[in-house]
Amino acid sequence: MGDLDAQGRPEPPLAGDEAETLLGFLEYQRATLAWKCSGLDAAGLRQTVAASSLTLGGMLKHLAFIEDWWCSWWLHGRELQAVWTAADWDADLDWIWRSAAEDGPERLRELWQEGVARSRSLVAEALADGGLGRLAERSWPDGKTPSLRWILLHLVEEYARHNGHADLLRESVDGLTGE
Repeated sequence: MGDLDAQGRPEPPLAGDEAETLLGFLEYQRATLAWKCSGLDAAGLRQTVAASSLTLGGMLKHLAFIEDWWCSWWLHGRELQAVWTAADWDADLDWIWRSAAEDGPERLRELWQEGVARSRSLVAEALADGGLGRLAERSWPDGKTPSLRWILLHLVEEYARHNGHADLLRESVDGLTGE
């Protein structure tokens, strides 16, 4: 791991190879979410802003699912974790976001941390088995198949988008700001 910034986030390598750079930016985005959610109780993780129903707890649960969805389901063709398959997605498409309010802070952090740990292992497995160009085990209905490179960039994009939301939410909870 490279240098850490003032919030304890690993700085992405300035001159790493493609995989090191992609993973460096993904780890930075993951650490940003962890920072924005750190030290908050259940009320803090349920805080909303204006008319939005987004919460930091919902983001933790959503991103735990996204880690599993892209790295387990798509990349390796494996089944999703039981917590995701037990939900009735047809009855409630927003189940992840809504149900996060029912989970305690420890459970939300645990779900996310376990998802990240699984993803790290699965990405390392895929890198060893074809590198960034390795195609996912599953394809879209049109037959196109994303590569590991595409999946990693998508994860960076997913975290970056939600970390922008996290900035606003955390500021509304206790005034914490910062990039």
